[in-house]
Amino acid sequence: MAKIGLGCEPVIGSLTPSKKKEYRVSNRLHEGKRPLYAIAFNFVDSRYYDVFATVGGNRVTVYRCLEGGLVTVLQAYVDEDKDESFYTLSWACDIDGTPFLVAGGSNGIIRVINAGTEMIHKSFVGHGDSVNEIRTQSLKPSLVLSASKDESVRLWNIHTGICILIFAGAGGHRNEVLSVDFHPSDIYRIASCGMDNTVKIWSMKEFWQYVERSFTWTDLPSKFPTKYVQFPVFIASVHSNYVDCNRWLGDFILSKSVDNEIVLWELKIKEQSPGEGAVDILQKYPVPECDIWFIKFSCDFHYNAAAIGNREGKIFVWELQSSPPVLIARLSHVHCKSPIRQTAVSFDGSTILSCCEDGSIWRWDAVQ
Repeated sequence: MAKIGLGCEPVIGSLTPSKKKEYRVSNRLHEGKRPLYAIAFNFVDSRYYDVFATVGGNRVTVYRCLEGGLVTVLQAYVDEDKDESFYTLSWACDIDGTPFLVAGGSNGIIRVINAGTEMIHKSFVGHGDSVNEIRTQSLKPSLVLSASKDESVRLWNIHTGICILIFAGAGGHRNEVLSVDFHPSDIYRIASCGMDNTVKIWSMKEFWQYVERSFTWTDLPSKFPTKYVQFPVFIASVHSNYVDCNRWLGDFILSKSVDNEIVLWELKIKEQSPGEGAVDILQKYPVPECDIWFIKFSCDFHYNAAAIGNREGKIFVWELQSSPPVLIARLSHVHCKSPIRQTAVSFDGSTILSCCEDGSIWRWDAVQ
């Protein structure tokens, strides 16, 4: 188990906004009474950077952000299971560039939706319980990871429908996995976190031949030799409670628990003895009234800023490339009082979206 490093004390950001950027509400939509748990811009395909999607209940909805704060509905997919409650979505694409939406939730089945035809491309069955997060590999956007209540993370190939790897077992998570992320440049490395209060770093390097094999597999997906990855390369105990969101920031990691803050830390692994090492906590980004679990932060394409909502409907926008941390903006509106489950920051950071427990979507635009 990783020890906290003996480095300097972490730098804690001030909650006084620097007024570097001013945002104002430009639109508000209401999808219905069901909570919206996830919202995401399409960063996989530059043709669709202004397109975003939401999930709530058994519905996936795709929108486009237009000039002047306008938002238009492009399409909607309603799952055949009326009791499904989608918790997460991720944009992906086939090897020929076809845009896909990948969604999962309470029933544990992952739906891969062809955004061009609005039809189901594939359904992935394998998880034994609900799916809490799905993430796409930006270097190979037909690979997706899913994190589940069944204590596992699975790697899927959406082109062939194959479950390639299952990260679980002797060294795996001991409770629900709530979040997972691909390293931005090291194609073999992923991070996962969950209700066992840990963040685990995994490597796919020794299993990479199976990843490559999954692209040329012509037999039934069920006949593919899916491999178990039982031991992470590193286990970090940075938080003392549920960890419900983690993202790589280069080689550093941003992670969030229910402690009203996002933490930026670095792992220092001893090359000679894998699994051993220390964690150096570098910075903390305070987020008041963010003490309920399943609130996820998001970043713009270049990871210049992170936006996170709280249980009172407020949004905090932090600059990620500065030390000490700089609060860019604190966004609030008199009519937005519901918990914000997730935010989505546009490619260049000029638009911030939030989806709320009361079924509403809010659009904030930077004031020029």
